[in-house]
Amino acid sequence: MDPIEQVRRDALPLHGVGDLDPLLRRIGDARFVLLGEASHGTGDFYAWRAELTRRLVVEKGFSFVAVEGDWPDCHELHCCLAGAPGVPNDPEQVLWNFGRWPRWMWANEEVVEFARWLRQFNTGRTGGPPIGFHGLDVYSLHESLRAVLAYLREHEPDQVGKALAAVRCFEPYHEDPAEYAVVPRSCEPEVVELLTEMRRAAYGKPLPALDPRFVARQNAEVAAGAERYYREMLRGDRRSWNIRDRHMADTLDRLTEVYGPGAKAVVWEHNTHIGDARATDMATRGMVNVGQLVRERHADEGVVAVGFGSHRGSVIAADRWGAAPRRMPVPGAREDSVEGLLHRAVPDADTLFLLPEDHSGWSGQLRGHRAIGVVYEPATEFRGNYVPTVLSRRYDAFVHCDHATALSPLHGFERELTH
Repeated sequence: MDPIEQVRRDALPLHGVGDLDPLLRRIGDARFVLLGEASHGTGDFYAWRAELTRRLVVEKGFSFVAVEGDWPDCHELHCCLAGAPGVPNDPEQVLWNFGRWPRWMWANEEVVEFARWLRQFNTGRTGGPPIGFHGLDVYSLHESLRAVLAYLREHEPDQVGKALAAVRCFEPYHEDPAEYAVVPRSCEPEVVELLTEMRRAAYGKPLPALDPRFVARQNAEVAAGAERYYREMLRGDRRSWNIRDRHMADTLDRLTEVYGPGAKAVVWEHNTHIGDARATDMATRGMVNVGQLVRERHADEGVVAVGFGSHRGSVIAADRWGAAPRRMPVPGAREDSVEGLLHRAVPDADTLFLLPEDHSGWSGQLRGHRAIGVVYEPATEFRGNYVPTVLSRRYDAFVHCDHATALSPLHGFERELTH
């Protein structure tokens, strides 16, 4: 059968939240649902991801959302959504204060809407811990070190010296990862000693996600992961990438343990993280990712990965790392790509595809699959931005938004990074 006819046969229209029913049935009793995005700046991906997550929480009892964000910032939002004392009541205020570039990934109106819903849901919830919102990423080295230091000063003052040693080791590098990466002297011993102490303090019975001991231990895990990541950063993408994704997968496992037996997790990350690396050219370069690791570790518990893509539209991105973001056009995708095929078959529509487990038909064929990062140049995207992919091996389902629009950042502008 012609691939276009195959796509039309498999296409399930997406007009409203009720059209997600087939995907909910496909998810069934799975414990891990990984929801992607083809860019960090497309509102349609955030909106559909939020709609599906609402249903997973309400109808299937999912326990927490884990995202491609920093632990300290996301913990502050988690406290707000859980109704913890001493934090703002409105999630928008917390999201507004997210500090690390690119802020628009989480400080946007689409996330505010979901976060307000989740806070309201937690307020009316009886029994069990609040539904959580947690960051998996590894970038917050200095913020996490300062958080550990603050914890120790309050709870274990006799251990403050370990945190101060780690903080002072990094001081000469002015919080510049590139500067730290090129020096011969490593801060690994100081960070490892601090992590050992924090693991000791949190040892024993799993702690609630709001317990200061667990939060401090996780910040120490971030600091250790970030130190390894930045030390490898200049040696090649593969080594630093693998450190980062293994850290995120380990954090997800740690959170699942914290929430207890039967806990279920929704993960929000870019397609390049949640789609199985073995279905792309990443595997030939020795790279792993969260999607592959979760499938390998938890196949018997149920893992469903949902990819997202679009043919054309607009996106929020920057011209270079650290630059001010802007709304950019997204040109029509390459004709030989996944997005090009889906556009020819189901133009001007949002569509759901449940991909066959036997990898038959159009979704079992190798095609380019567009990926847009926080740095994007529309005029040259055909020379890159396409990942060779066997779609049905990379994901279990796919959402195609043929014409997608940029998300709505809370900040009208972002200050450019100076280093």
